[in-house]
Amino acid sequence: MSGIANCVSCALALVSSALIGICPSAVSCILFPVTFGGSAVRKMATESPAIRFNDLSIHGFRRLYDVHLPFRPLTVMIGANGTGKTSVLDVLTLLANSAQGKLSDSISELSGLTSILTYDRAEELHLGISMKMPTDEPLEYSLGLKQQGISYVISDERLLQRPLNGSPPFLHINSSGTVIQFSEKSRALHFAPAWKHEPLETSLAQVPKTLAEPEEFRSRLSSANSFRVMNVDARSPVRLPQPMRPALLPGRNGEDLVSCLFYLRETERARFEAIEDTLRAAFPRFDRLDFPPVAAGTLALAWRETGFSHPLYMHQLSEGTLRFLWLATLLQSPGLTALTLIDEPEVSLHPELLNLLADLMREASRRTQLIVATHSDRLIRFLRPEEVVVIDSGEDGMSTLTWADRLDLDEWLKDYSLDELWSNGRLGAR
Repeated sequence: MSGIANCVSCALALVSSALIGICPSAVSCILFPVTFGGSAVRKMATESPAIRFNDLSIHGFRRLYDVHLPFRPLTVMIGANGTGKTSVLDVLTLLANSAQGKLSDSISELSGLTSILTYDRAEELHLGISMKMPTDEPLEYSLGLKQQGISYVISDERLLQRPLNGSPPFLHINSSGTVIQFSEKSRALHFAPAWKHEPLETSLAQVPKTLAEPEEFRSRLSSANSFRVMNVDARSPVRLPQPMRPALLPGRNGEDLVSCLFYLRETERARFEAIEDTLRAAFPRFDRLDFPPVAAGTLALAWRETGFSHPLYMHQLSEGTLRFLWLATLLQSPGLTALTLIDEPEVSLHPELLNLLADLMREASRRTQLIVATHSDRLIRFLRPEEVVVIDSGEDGMSTLTWADRLDLDEWLKDYSLDELWSNGRLGAR
């Protein structure tokens, strides 16, 4: 056992001894302020997304030279290595960051615009995404980027709505080079920014808050969260005690997993119990989760199993157990935003857990648009054709994206499961 593990175990033993005879609810009152959480949080936790993103278009991003992807509540992408699954997630992350005013940083993290343009084909990058509105026409956003010296320029940017009666579209944002125009729909007012406009950031990120439709679009797009394979090394944040604080999500590397679970236990009991029920289905010996304090304002997580007098702590759990606990918490979290991106959720999981994972993703897609990239044929076994996007690479090396329910699979599915069709090549994505 490492030095950190010894320290954690000793601290837990000391605190547990000190708390003998104290009512668990009293400990909770001492450690967990009454003001933790609130009605606004609860409202967000139960809100159903009436507004969803419609589709994504990409022209000139790596192998995604000219693709169009209609979104559904749950979108699970499959394909061979290098066909563009992660690239789709990168595009959505780029768009989300651009709506936060972080386009320049995102381009730098991707090693510059020239490194992401389709080799030998694209001189500009064009991205588009639309969002369905509950009582109005969809909002359609487009962004064009062009290389200029060692940097880039925003060649064009538009946010528009097309009236159903066939009238010309209304342009909320209309930018071309240095010419920037915002429009207020209610008064048909058009104006240029009277403030300093950052040329390397999108006009969407700098839209006035008083413009309702553009701000709604910006807010939802910028809220997108991306989750990659969680770090579970011995000294990773998920294995250490964590501060007791409000946490609506478990963190990209589990740095708020304990905080989030404790928050759910105290304020969203039904969600917490759903997580524990999922863990019992996944691990038959699992009993419950406890949260012994380690120091002032710091909690650990104790995993209790039937038949054992002592719990397991985070530093003792296997990689697969930790990752499944993190995924179950993430997909039950009240903090899920309009768009949630997950890359390779199957890593380290036993194949028998993937059925539960598919159910968790399906349930979460009622509260967020969930876009997942996977290599797991076993996970695909538990999905439906209308939840799976097949990514293939053509003879020219460029990728195509096709929903599996558009591939005429009905007759084949009478004799084969979806993962078997992937394995024998009928589904493609090879």
